[in-house]
Formats: sequence, C-alpha cells, structure tokens
Amino acid sequence: MTDPQAPLKNFTPKHEFFVGIDSDGCVFDTMEIKHKECFIPNIVNCWGLQAISKYTREAGEFVNLYSKHRGINRWPALLMVFDLLAERPEVQRRGVKLPEAPTLREWAKTEKALGNPQLKAAAEKTGDPVLKRALAWSEAVNKSIAEMVHDVPPFPFVRESFEALSKKTDMICVSQTPGEALQREWEEHDIAKYAAVIAGQEMGSKTEHLKLAAGGKYPPERCLMIGDAPGDLKAARANGFLFFPVNPGSEEASWQRFYEEALARFFEGSYAGDYEKKLTAEFDAILPDVPPWKR
Repeated sequence: MTDPQAPLKNFTPKHEFFVGIDSDGCVFDTMEIKHKECFIPNIVNCWGLQAISKYTREAGEFVNLYSKHRGINRWPALLMVFDLLAERPEVQRRGVKLPEAPTLREWAKTEKALGNPQLKAAAEKTGDPVLKRALAWSEAVNKSIAEMVHDVPPFPFVRESFEALSKKTDMICVSQTPGEALQREWEEHDIAKYAAVIAGQEMGSKTEHLKLAAGGKYPPERCLMIGDAPGDLKAARANGFLFFPVNPGSEEASWQRFYEEALARFFEGSYAGDYEKKLTAEFDAILPDVPPWKR
C-alpha cells in the first residue's frame, strides 16, 4: 500500500521560507455552504435525526462554524454533535434514540489519519455496521459537496498574497478536507500551482502535515501557518511555527492585512513577538467554547 504521507515526507525545500495554509474558511468562503447545505442535512438523513433536525442543525453549526472547535476533522466533529444532542433536555423529551457509535469513537481515537480510505478499510475488515454507516454518511457529504460547491473564488487578496509569497516561500495546503475536494477546488481557481503539496485528511492531522513537510528543514521563525480555526493555531504552536489568523467574519480584512502588512514583517523578521501576540489575542476572542443554549 502506498504511504499517503509520502508527498510530505519527501518534500524538499526550494526557498528559505515555509508557509502552510488552510483551505475551507481560510482561502475559500466555503465553510458555510459546506456545513449548512452538505454536512448537516446528511447528518439528519443518514443518522435518522429527522425528529430533531432543528437541534442537530444548531449543534452542527456550533461545532463546525461558530466555536473554538471550528475546522476540526469531520469524525470528531460528528461525535461532538451526537454528544451535544444527548445533553439537551429538548432532545431527551423527544425520545429520539441517538447513535452511540462506540466503534466509530474507538476508530476516531486510534486511527492516525482520519479519512475515508482508512475508515473503508476498517469497515471492510470488521464488517461493523456503525463504521459502514459512518462511511456512507461521509461519502454522501462528499457527493453533496462535489455537486454543490463550485464557483466560490478565493477571498480578495489571497491571489496577491500567494503571488508575493511564491517568490521566497515554499507553500503547502494544510487541511482536514478530503484531498480530492481540495485538489478540485484549488485547480478550479488556478491556485494549485502555488502549493508544493495539497495535504488533506488522508495525510494525517494538520500538526503532522507541518511536521513532516517542514520540521527540521527550515528555521522555525521562517515557518508560518495561516488559518481560520483554533486547530490551525494549535498545529502551528505544536511545531514551534508562527501563526497568522484569518478571522472568521472578517476574512477579507484579514487577508488585506496579511498582504499589506504581515507579509513584509514575516520576510524581514519582525513578525514574532508583540505583533503576533496582538493578532492571536484578537483571534482567540472571536469564537466561544460554550454553546449558546448553555450560556
């Protein structure tokens, strides 16, 4: 079996700087359409939650869009939705049997690369009905995304930033979206040419992507992660890299700030310290960790 992480492990620097960039919600304004129109309707349909669709939508939107969990892998996110639903008195009163999914929980806890190929292998090996159902849900999500998500261009100032970065920087896409969708979206808008590697969920976590591609290959102060979710910041910090936040709700202003201000600071070595602390403090204040129905 081919090692899915080989493109990251074999990556060789060509420039003196390195930048990892998230995709959904960071480069493209696709988070809302993907979760509201593709993920959540398929959670309701595939997991039999029609009687509590309102609460499923609220939980799904909180986990994936409007909380500090934003941007996490689809499997932990799905399980988090189930757990939030189980806690709600409104759901309990409806008498709906929620998926317990113990085998999916175990798989999500032990599998290093949480992607469809790995889940399919586990489902085929064990014959487990929950894993089969989870795979069917994920494939339905991917089908919905392929049919619906197109003609969504990068945010303003992304292209200009990529062009400026490309002169001195090795760039890779760092995402928990399936690689096939990433490749399609980056090629559709002619920005795949800027990425040395397009790394999706099949290649492991974002922390692993950065470590395998850049760990020990560049000075840490010349490595930057650009992202819109706390998980992106966590991945950067785990590798000792700098972080630039694309603030949810202010993406265009964030990219303009990157292009006009932060980019030069990164290249000249004045990004770390007070400037980065100010940006990350702003970012940290945007997303809550407690659902609105618990406040």
